[in-house]
Amino acid sequence: MLRVKICGLTTPQDAAAAIEFGADALGFNFFPGSKRYLPIGVAREWIAALPADIEKVGILVDPSWEEANVVAGTPGITALQLHGTETPDFCRRLMEAGIRFEKALPVTNAASIANVPDFFTRTVLLDSGGAGEFGGTGRCFPWEIGSDFVRANPQLRVILAGGLTPENVAEAVTVVRPFGVDVTSGVESSPGRKDHGRMQAFIAAARAS
Repeated sequence: MLRVKICGLTTPQDAAAAIEFGADALGFNFFPGSKRYLPIGVAREWIAALPADIEKVGILVDPSWEEANVVAGTPGITALQLHGTETPDFCRRLMEAGIRFEKALPVTNAASIANVPDFFTRTVLLDSGGAGEFGGTGRCFPWEIGSDFVRANPQLRVILAGGLTPENVAEAVTVVRPFGVDVTSGVESSPGRKDHGRMQAFIAAARAS
């Protein structure tokens, strides 16, 4: 079944609503440069209290080795999402340390993901890319690029992100056939604050495709 992740959560109320509506995974942005930055010290207790069967992903951008380990070891966090220019060697160290993670790949055109190196994870996230941007832009990239990538990399679990909304997610899933979808701005009333009606509509539309 299609994996649905609600990303950029900043409150326990929004996280609980996402779970109620059927989300499989939740994303928390621990990158201080993000409009949806969530200080890990502030969120530690309520993230740890979320249901164990829901995946809880910590988003990082070019973290140090120490930072990656601290976030990965935070109670409740089940995986990392690397959204920067992390190297294959850094990812190999995470893999060898037994830390689960997915690697985000910025898509600007077909050539930008034509020769992806081995990042030592089966799970990659395709997101709209641009200089100094790390997700949550609200922009789509051409879904045919994602479709070609999925067909060319059957060994990978491809998560589609970038400009997804309740209105377009069904079409996106039909075109790309990803392992999962990831939404941030498309279900928000303002950065870091989710519109519960749009979250519910997004999850229903994604699953109906």
